[in-house]
Amino acid sequence: MTRITRRSFVALALVGAIFSGCKPKTDGPGVVAETLDLPDGVYTVDFETDSPMFHLNETRHGKALLTVKDGVATLRLVMPSKNVVNLFPGKASDAEKEGAALLTPDVEKVVYDDGATEEVYAFDVPARAIGTPFDLALLGTKGAWYDHRVTASNPEPYEKPAPLITLEPGEYAIPATLEGGSGRASVVSPVSVVVDAGGYSITLEMSSPYYDYMIVEGKRYEPVVSEGAAIFKPTLSSLPETLPLVADSTAMSRPHEIEYRLVFDASGAVRKQPL
Repeated sequence: MTRITRRSFVALALVGAIFSGCKPKTDGPGVVAETLDLPDGVYTVDFETDSPMFHLNETRHGKALLTVKDGVATLRLVMPSKNVVNLFPGKASDAEKEGAALLTPDVEKVVYDDGATEEVYAFDVPARAIGTPFDLALLGTKGAWYDHRVTASNPEPYEKPAPLITLEPGEYAIPATLEGGSGRASVVSPVSVVVDAGGYSITLEMSSPYYDYMIVEGKRYEPVVSEGAAIFKPTLSSLPETLPLVADSTAMSRPHEIEYRLVFDASGAVRKQPL
């Protein structure tokens, strides 16, 4: 799907602002933060390193949070474990000098796709540049410092995840409405939701049979029924109150993807039977 959305327009404007320059600001011994020409706010950025041994926690999908306040940008890096003891914005040789301002972690709880949880280390790191590699040294549990080059790029305004609906295992009927598109499409409501060890299985019957696939949380689903109706059964690890999705419409002369939001009314959920 190729289109210029409002989000894309904002992101392009942000990139243009970034290239207008940044001004260094001293932030403690040996640490230099950057005053970036980005509006104050919170963004998601792609975070890449020069080594597969240094990466973010898998729950972050390669994304870090970038917070800009008074022009000063800070990256939130959530680690895979507690094996990184300190970080330093610069070279390892400088990190070992007396008085170097080492970055210390705090503990953050992460939730994996299978529902398992873990406490890991997370760091707040001055963003030395956006779109350009910069030095970030790390100290491991064995006491050795390692040099790395990292890059934060492609800032987009951060959208806070929708609140989650928590349900006990069982089968439910939940009222739901479909928003977006031309406003004419809808889903059959209430929507059937089955909760088990595999997650949340949703049965969505579209108001029109002219949909040949659906994309939910990056995964493509084909209709389980396509004759006279378009019924899809996506499975999720969690159930948000508002679920973004894309459905490909074949009603026009050429198929085209349409962005929708499925909004659940959790207060109206009825448990049909336990599992």
